[in-house]
Amino acid sequence: MGVPCVRVAREDGETTRQRLADADLVDDGYDITVADGSLYVPVTDPTAVPEEFAVVEFDAPVRTGQTMPADILGFDPSYERIGTLVIIDEDDPERARAIADAIVESDLPVDGVLNRASKIKGEQRVRDWDVLAGETTAVVHREYGCAFELDLAEVYFSPRLATERHRVVEQVETDERAFDMFAGVGPFVVPFAKRGATCVGTDINERAIEYLRRNAERNGVSDRVTAICGDVRDVAVEYEGWADRIVMNLPHSADEFLDTAVRLAGDDCVVHYYDIQSDENPYGPGERAIRNAAEPEYQVSVETRRAVRSYAPGEQNVVLDARLTRR
Repeated sequence: MGVPCVRVAREDGETTRQRLADADLVDDGYDITVADGSLYVPVTDPTAVPEEFAVVEFDAPVRTGQTMPADILGFDPSYERIGTLVIIDEDDPERARAIADAIVESDLPVDGVLNRASKIKGEQRVRDWDVLAGETTAVVHREYGCAFELDLAEVYFSPRLATERHRVVEQVETDERAFDMFAGVGPFVVPFAKRGATCVGTDINERAIEYLRRNAERNGVSDRVTAICGDVRDVAVEYEGWADRIVMNLPHSADEFLDTAVRLAGDDCVVHYYDIQSDENPYGPGERAIRNAAEPEYQVSVETRRAVRSYAPGEQNVVLDARLTRR
């Protein structure tokens, strides 16, 4: 039976493997294999692989001698990895315990297992966790060549958005001025700065801003990053007309901040607007909201309409890349 693999030319193999590893996408349960002049790298989540790579089904051999959680449990559990922590989402405490024990017993390189104990809550977008293995909710997560220190009990962070973040990062040019209105620990701001942009990130979560500053220093870009704890609506007074690029990753309520985004926008500015809408009309409400906020001062051109991921039955997490050009 085939497994999802990224297929690349052999000469591009190590570069590709490293990029996939930085995004925690390499499936350690199977061997990387050369066949017919191509290299096949098994991946854990084919939907998260950057679009530039070809994902195919390939009969990659199971890695000899490596025990995976499924080998112990008799079924394939659902989990995701953030650095050396493994995240599960199980309502049944006995099942959660069995999965955690199997993950620890397996050959996966992990330091702890956490089970989601609540939904994301409050303005600071944090959740409760049950620590099933290990002693901490703190971790260093690596993504596309950047390292992010964070504590999942104190800040919001989703590794599932790695591919989307990388898509946006690749649009950034040297000497841009980029503003992340809800910056968290810096998963947009830090790689933007590594591309040569001057960046401002705001967040109302004081701990997130502390981590953003640490992560800017950790990745060698603190000279290009300004991290501000506070409501972006207040901060915007100091940055009116400043931004060439704006990130609005607050999908449940970004529409409430569009007037602020327009204040921040320079003469030619791209806004990455994240939204959650029904499958029936995923882009219409966001596009109308952007136009209502920006016109007639700006001409609005929606350059990208993209589904990021399925959010819930009948709902999509989507993004609109909208260019605002001052008339």
